[in-house]
Amino acid sequence: MTAQIEPRVRAALTTVIDPEMGRSVVDLGLIYGVEISPSGAVLVTMTTTTRFCPLAGVLREMVAAAVSGVDGVTSAVVKLTYEPAWTPQMIGAR
Repeated sequence: MTAQIEPRVRAALTTVIDPEMGRSVVDLGLIYGVEISPSGAVLVTMTTTTRFCPLAGVLREMVAAAVSGVDGVTSAVVKLTYEPAWTPQMIGAR
């Protein structure tokens, strides 16, 4: 089941646009990981372009909403991390 959900979750993440950068969180390299349990619970590990990004909460909500809308997802949790620190070289380096 998780193999069927993962591509849809990753596609949903491409629809989340960083309001300041105008690009998707995927294209910016902000998504560090996606874990899906057999029950359909999804954990997304992500970062922001700066540690004290004023939009961190908004981005987390947008990512959670996009993932929650995927068929088969039972819950979505978004965890912020700053290790490793984001750098502009991560843009487009999926």
